[in-house]
Amino acid sequence: MSGIVGYGVYIPVYRIKIEEIARVWGRNAENIKKSLLIGEKAVAGYDEDAVTIGVEASRNALKMAEIDPKDIGAIFFGSESHPYAVKPSATIVAEAIEATPELTAADYEFACKAGTTAIQTCLALVEAKRIKYGLAIGADTAQGAPGDALEFTAASGGCAYIIGDKNIVAKIEDTYSYTTDTPDFWRRDKQSYPKHGGRFTGAPAYFKHVYNASKGLMEKLGLEAKDFKYAVFHQPNGKFPRKVAKMLGFSKEQIEPGILVDKIGNTYSGSSLLGLARILDIAEPGDRILVTSFGSGAGSDSFSIVVEDLIEEKRKKVKGVDYYIKNRIYIDYATYAKFRRKIKI
Repeated sequence: MSGIVGYGVYIPVYRIKIEEIARVWGRNAENIKKSLLIGEKAVAGYDEDAVTIGVEASRNALKMAEIDPKDIGAIFFGSESHPYAVKPSATIVAEAIEATPELTAADYEFACKAGTTAIQTCLALVEAKRIKYGLAIGADTAQGAPGDALEFTAASGGCAYIIGDKNIVAKIEDTYSYTTDTPDFWRRDKQSYPKHGGRFTGAPAYFKHVYNASKGLMEKLGLEAKDFKYAVFHQPNGKFPRKVAKMLGFSKEQIEPGILVDKIGNTYSGSSLLGLARILDIAEPGDRILVTSFGSGAGSDSFSIVVEDLIEEKRKKVKGVDYYIKNRIYIDYATYAKFRRKIKI
């Protein structure tokens, strides 16, 4: 039996409200909030990037897992905002948590689902007995062009999961993926900000892939929506996960505890993983959780996870998602532009 041995999160303390971004660009804040169902987003500080977020999340995961970092045989770091174009983020994390040198490491990029793909890779290596533990990270300092719709949601944050087959807090029953070449979102080399297909990002991209990955997994396992206590879907905004949940037959009670986008924005590779962490913070042994990510381009990874008894003891060892959500400092647009280096010289 393989699954999650420990998990850790990190969300930057800084927040910017939708009203502040709308004020600068002369937009109607209430219309935007109603359209996106989001009130504010997390912003990485001037000295933070995807790697520092990944390091903090990984250290928290190690505290929960209570394992020797040297026993980690693989680290895979999923992000679309790696600070280096040529220089792996995973090796920096490995050195920072003292897991080097006897391990394999690599960076993954698949828009917002690279972190879940990292989990799948770690799970496969653990189940093949190639490694003792694997560390999967999903972290981003998401980019949005000034004044673009993405600027209201693109946020910063991340999560780390240690995968193993001993002393697990949650069993991964199975996983299923659904992938096509759907160009709904992209960023060319040397471009600072991504572009997107507007409404095209909905039906042929997000909904098609999240629905089919989730449905495929449930059919594979012979399960229905009613067999899950909770469900978590990627959260580009507040409307999409609620709509796809309804399409799949999930109730409000099943999905609301894992929706964080209204409080911290879309953390891209960290989005569905942070939603899962929030559920694991409150779940009881025996609860079954459906988690489905989405990455533009496009694809989804879906997981069925069952909570184990050990979670009640282990999760007390680290700060949970709610701690990071509640600890916040609001900034104005000028400070936000400085932190995210939006002023090009």
